[in-house]
Amino acid sequence: MPEWLVERGIGETRFALVEDGEIVEARILVDGIIPAGSVLRAALKRVGKPAVAMVGEREFLLPNGAAGFTEGEALTIEATREAIPGVEPWKRGLAKVSEGEARPAPLPEGVALSLPASEDRLERAGWSDLIEEARSGVIRFAGGELRVSVTPAMTLIDVDGTLLPRELALAGARSAVRTIVRHGIGGSIGIDLPTIAGKDERKAVDEAIDGALPQPFERTAMNGFGFVQIVRPRRHASLFELAQDRAAFEARTLLRRSAFERAGPKTVLAHPGVCAVLKANDAWIETLSRQVGGPVGLRADGTLTISGGYAEPA
Repeated sequence: MPEWLVERGIGETRFALVEDGEIVEARILVDGIIPAGSVLRAALKRVGKPAVAMVGEREFLLPNGAAGFTEGEALTIEATREAIPGVEPWKRGLAKVSEGEARPAPLPEGVALSLPASEDRLERAGWSDLIEEARSGVIRFAGGELRVSVTPAMTLIDVDGTLLPRELALAGARSAVRTIVRHGIGGSIGIDLPTIAGKDERKAVDEAIDGALPQPFERTAMNGFGFVQIVRPRRHASLFELAQDRAAFEARTLLRRSAFERAGPKTVLAHPGVCAVLKANDAWIETLSRQVGGPVGLRADGTLTISGGYAEPA
């Protein structure tokens, strides 16, 4: 049976749906991001379409406006899309007017993992592989690979490989769907598959997508150039989008790895960009110190890659 694992980490909370020992769906909720589905008390900052509402210091856009409310008036809103950090910092959270009572967002519930722990259950299910896919954009499958690119307009998935075109298109479509679900890709998605001439062969690819991708979504038929466009609800950033904010993404990843190192005082060595993020979030280092049971130092090393940080005994 599929099972959600939930790990409250430093700077983020990790959710992983594990089935047959493998992560089939994952999400990272960065601290400070208000989750989609939250119903919140807000103040209307600007009327019109879109309207702007404030929740504390956070702005939400209301694409459909806030009819019946005046500027400065209190109202209740429901977050429909989280703010997208990193590569699209201008993309504020989206919301709509709500008549409901304020309540937190419904988040995946499952086994709450503790940190530190004697066993890394997320890692046993392939968490590091998932993170490497997100940072590199490369996902391999038998006979080919995907290359995932995040753009402001859409997420593009390019399929390439050594199989015959029809076989590669089918295998690539199935792998692309698996990646969409596994990494939480929403919004507009373009899949560039090998060109195949026959209408029946292209229809088989369309059916493979429809049979594997959970509703709701809309898609175009595979065209003669091998391109398929899919549109899914976009309620939060995908792992690929989070990884675009490289220094912050790698800083949180490094803290997770360090938490599972042998207990005791440590020095964390990292790329200067990652060190800058950690220095700006000194509470993260304090939390890691409590987790490992000793003081934690920080040293920048310009010879390290941005993902090459590590912790060593102090």
